Amino acid sequence: MPLAPPRKAAPSPRSKTTTRYAYLLSRYPAVSHTFLLKEVLGLRARGLHIETASINLPDRPSSRLSDEELREANATRYLKDGNTLGALVLLARAIAAHPITLLRGLRAVFAIRRLRLTERGYWLFYLAEALLLGQWMRSRKLNHLHVHFGGPVAAVGMLTSIAWRIPYSLTIHGPEELLNTGAEHLSEKLTQATHIICISDFCRSQLMQLLPPAHWGKLDVVRLGVDPAALTPSLAVQNVDNRPLEIVCTGRLVPAKGHRILIEALYGLRERGIEFSATLIGDGPERLGLTELVRERGLTEKILFTSSLPHDETLARVRDADIFVLASFAEGIPVALMEAMALGIPCISTSIAGIPELIHTGRDGILVAPSNIRELTDALTTLAGDATLRQFLGRSARRRIVHDYNLPLNQERLAQCFNGEEMRS
Repeated sequence: MPLAPPRKAAPSPRSKTTTRYAYLLSRYPAVSHTFLLKEVLGLRARGLHIETASINLPDRPSSRLSDEELREANATRYLKDGNTLGALVLLARAIAAHPITLLRGLRAVFAIRRLRLTERGYWLFYLAEALLLGQWMRSRKLNHLHVHFGGPVAAVGMLTSIAWRIPYSLTIHGPEELLNTGAEHLSEKLTQATHIICISDFCRSQLMQLLPPAHWGKLDVVRLGVDPAALTPSLAVQNVDNRPLEIVCTGRLVPAKGHRILIEALYGLRERGIEFSATLIGDGPERLGLTELVRERGLTEKILFTSSLPHDETLARVRDADIFVLASFAEGIPVALMEAMALGIPCISTSIAGIPELIHTGRDGILVAPSNIRELTDALTTLAGDATLRQFLGRSARRRIVHDYNLPLNQERLAQCFNGEEMRS
């Protein structure tokens, strides 16, 4: 599709303080994306002016938000805030005041190929949100848009960039947007972006397939991370002889997280006579099916489902675990794994996507083939019978986080990328 060249809203001299960023997120704050909150706050602390916009309202009522989240929610512009009439009035005003902006957006929507009628209808809704977002950005004198994830939220970002001639950049995580790049029209979104942050080398390699080599220079790898200073390992001595092995998994109860494989591996662990207690933290559409599988395998007394928990409570349960397991089929690089590693908990996960960049198997944890029940059972058995190995892997895992997935250091790297981005915009 023909893409409009991104332009700055104001041609003032560029420095770290002249660019005023809008961060567009699908849902903010969200319990499953606490790293976004930390990123926004961390970049502000490093001198960047960032204001937040969100397509959807927070995933919890105000009474369940932390003080920090509540402050962010109160300052965030929500495009879908439940006030349909108010949104229509604002949209009509934007169209009346900026008809050429609307025409640029419409041209971009109808230039996208391979869209069915219903899909083009969705893109027209994205355009309506883009018009509202651009109007808000102008009112706040924000002149650069940054978007996390490459799905519908990036469609809104791309149309905002084209219609309002505002430069925009992306952070791509995976796995969703990388699994069906054609349906997501990811190549068009990447082409329009001035700069693209990839959270792993694997992610960058996948985007290189969608971009001509002339665009590869705008791809930067900046890893996510956690704050090791805030995640101190437990001082308690863990002894499998005195109590059942404590296994913890955190993640939404969705097929991609591989909970069924984990449950089958735990069944195999019990068949081998190993005593354990497992806690699955999270909620999602797979809850009923997973509960039924646990009942069928006779593991009701062994496996506890907690639903979603506040972040500090989740970390407390992980800190007390002997083993952390994530049997995913598709991931970016899970923050949940980083947190467990920072807490010194030996981790078992799968050799997919960017996870082998985080865990070097046998040194920082153990990786198994995705969907392989026997490999996962064998890995659990190995760690269950070797407390010394668990301690070694836990210590090594924390060193790995401190060195390569240290949030303050990586936020400084991200701030430098944004600063360099201004020179490219």
